[in-house]
Amino acid sequence: MTSPANLRQVQAPRNVKTQVAIIGAGPSGLMLSQLLERSGIDSVVVEQRSREYVEARIRAGLLEQGTVDLLAEAGVDGRLRREGLVHGGFQMVFDDRVHRVDLHGLAGSDVTVYGQTEIQKDLGDARAAAGGDVRFECSNVAIHEFDGNKPRVTFSWRGTEHSVEADFIAGCDGYHGVCRASVPGPAIREFERVYPFRWLGVLADVPPLAHELVYVNSEHGFALCSMRSRTRSRYYLQCGLDDRVEEWSDARFWEELAHRLPPQHAAHVTAGPSIEKSFAPLRSFVAEPMRFGSLFLVGDAAHIVPPTGAKGLNLAAADVRVLYRGLSEFYRARRSTLLDEYSGRALSRVWKATRFSWWFTTLMHRFPDDAFGRMLQVAELDYVSGSEAATKSLAENYVGLPFPSGI
Repeated sequence: MTSPANLRQVQAPRNVKTQVAIIGAGPSGLMLSQLLERSGIDSVVVEQRSREYVEARIRAGLLEQGTVDLLAEAGVDGRLRREGLVHGGFQMVFDDRVHRVDLHGLAGSDVTVYGQTEIQKDLGDARAAAGGDVRFECSNVAIHEFDGNKPRVTFSWRGTEHSVEADFIAGCDGYHGVCRASVPGPAIREFERVYPFRWLGVLADVPPLAHELVYVNSEHGFALCSMRSRTRSRYYLQCGLDDRVEEWSDARFWEELAHRLPPQHAAHVTAGPSIEKSFAPLRSFVAEPMRFGSLFLVGDAAHIVPPTGAKGLNLAAADVRVLYRGLSEFYRARRSTLLDEYSGRALSRVWKATRFSWWFTTLMHRFPDDAFGRMLQVAELDYVSGSEAATKSLAENYVGLPFPSGI
């Protein structure tokens, strides 16, 4: 029996016209499509991978309130409200000292732990229930004439060639996607910083160390104690670029984690078999501008931040928010003011979040052969923990900066 999710795809014509063509069916692509549909704006989503593959990717799990609000506006916050874990603070550990950052008290807001895999499933179910045109497993995806009057997307799907003609193209296809790569070199500037270490992440069905996240700066390297639920934990360790997953048995991971934690924290770690183990590179990357004619870059297609502070998914949601508002204004009032301001508005937030992620990364990690940098870390950690103004600045950036009026 053909499911409703697949019925639309079986009957999808080879050549279609729509208002917005969206490349990429990750969270930003599906969120944009869902928001547009609720505003009466048609879209077609084109994705290279299968739905199963996209939903299985292990990614971020910490949501700013602005992202939670946008998911509510999209009508996909039901399960998040039931299962998400609301956090009013987090802990910073250094020199065996513990400093709690009171997010709610200092910044007047909270963050919510809810895995990106769950957001992906919620959005996928919502688009399927609405009969959205989302085409997975497309190959040879290409965009054309986005600097002209007839932008279109071509791709191979189920053995035949397809074409989507649209008013606008939203490039939600990630760092390695086709959209940014299609922009002529002289038209785009790229800024990048690569960090000399990676994170080794372990997912395990064990109770979390604490009810809030714990960030650790130890003499042996950075560690993060996080969670996906009350029974599923996510732990990270700073590792070298040459480390291999095969070298890290579960036993070695738990031993090293305990080594980096102060005794009062290590005693409460529950070890267990990993259900996923992988490395995450750390880089800062920004491409600008984020608009090229009818093409708008969204999320990882335009910017990457290190996972310290969990800004990646939240920045993508912020891009979607600005673009969705602009497209709604265009089709409702036939005004292009917000669309014309998209790149500037998005980049203003991107660079502030990039600065914060860079700062938090340099504050909490050990850098090789940098005694001077280490002493600056010690001084900065001592200052942040002893100054309410400094801690408030950290809290304000961590929960997400406010959006301008009307966005």
